[in-house]
Parts: sequence; C-alpha cells; structure tokens
Amino acid sequence: MTLVSNHHFPRHSHDQFGIGVIAVGAQRSWSGVGPVTAESGDVIMVNPGEIHDGIPFGGRARRWRMIYFDPVRIGLDMRGEFGSPIELVRPVARDPLLAQHFAELFARLAAKLPDSLAQEESLIRLLARLLERHGIRRPALGGPAPCVAKAIERLDSATEAQVSLAELAALSGVSRFQLLRGFARAMGITPHAYLLQRRVRLARQLLAAGQTPAQAAVSAGFADQSHMTRAFVRQLGITPGRYRAAII
Repeated sequence: MTLVSNHHFPRHSHDQFGIGVIAVGAQRSWSGVGPVTAESGDVIMVNPGEIHDGIPFGGRARRWRMIYFDPVRIGLDMRGEFGSPIELVRPVARDPLLAQHFAELFARLAAKLPDSLAQEESLIRLLARLLERHGIRRPALGGPAPCVAKAIERLDSATEAQVSLAELAALSGVSRFQLLRGFARAMGITPHAYLLQRRVRLARQLLAAGQTPAQAAVSAGFADQSHMTRAFVRQLGITPGRYRAAII
C-alpha cells in the first residue's frame, strides 16, 4: 500500500512482517533498539508483534510504500536457506539494492496484469537481500513475566469483553501497580493501549468480512461507533468507513 500522511501513529504492532521504503519526507520512530529516523530512500522494516510508532519529521507529511508479509509464508519460503525462526534486526536501513528489489516487487504486485512467476522471483530476491544483509537471529529465550503473559493471553482470547486492571492483576496474584509496570516494560505500551490495538485489529477483520462500522464497533467491544472511529483514526490515520470502502 501507498500512504501519504502527517499523522502521528501511536505505539502499535502488526501481525505480519512489514517492509517499506520512504519516498518523500522523513519520520522518527520508537523501536526496540531505541529512537530511529528514516529519510527518503531508506528501507523501513518491522517484525510481527514488534511495538513501534511513527512521527513525521518536522511536522511535514511523508509518503511511503509498505508490503506486509505473512510470517508463516516467509518461514516456509526461506527456512531452507536461513533457518527458523527469523527476525529482522534493523528497523531502518540505507540499502539502495534492497530498495530497488522492493520497488520491483511492489510494481509487479500492483500490475494490472499480474505475472505470478515474476512476482515470486521478485519476492525471493527481496527476502534474500533482506535476510542476508539485515540480520536473522533467534528471539531471546524466555518471554515476558508470567503475570504479563497471562494478561496478554486474557486480552487476546476475549478482545471484545470488558476487563479491569484489577482482574488482569488477579490472574497472577500481583498488584495493579506491579502488572502495569511490568506490562509497560515488557510490551512498550500499557494494557489499555494493547487492548485498543487488538480491538482495532478485530474491527478491521470484521469490516473486511462485510460488517458495517456500527456492527463492527459492537462486535469488537467498543463502547460505540464514535469510540471505534477515534481509536481507528489514531492508530491507522483513516476512518473505519474509508477503510471499509477501500477493501470491499
């Protein structure tokens, strides 16, 4: 997809690998390795579940293109060459050849008469360059603290249901303060922000399946359609109605 925006995207994550190129302007982002700046021509990338944000540099709109890849598909395509699991280690890279491979794949995916063989070859060239030059490493052993893991499990399993911080803390027998501090340290966002992310993600799926914005708001657990619209615009920069119109 191609985006032009001066929107300040809050901290959020995606279920897929994201690869893109800044075409015009620049942005600053918070990432797992700290603050980074991406300028015109830079490749930007993010792992599934990795928390990040995006703020236009100098307040001016920036334009960028992104392609999102299913992590299972990438694992199947590249496992024989690189092993599994796969993780990108640079949120921003100045790599003209990688940017060229990206532009080629993007053009072939957007072609009016798609050529599947050409698309697949472009995809593999892009992935090979990406993974060879910008790091593959196994995620660190372990994971978030048990209280955080249990809270995430609860939020993921019943995204539409109402929940309190006290309820999440009680799952592990810790205080609300301990859970809030541990969650923010592990995830980079609070439980409430995480839940809003999951609800927006669920609403996107419901809209794509044909539900109206009003129906999706109720099904995803928002108080009303206005509440969903505010969360949608904050995270994605567009309204639910515009999103639905673009994909249906």
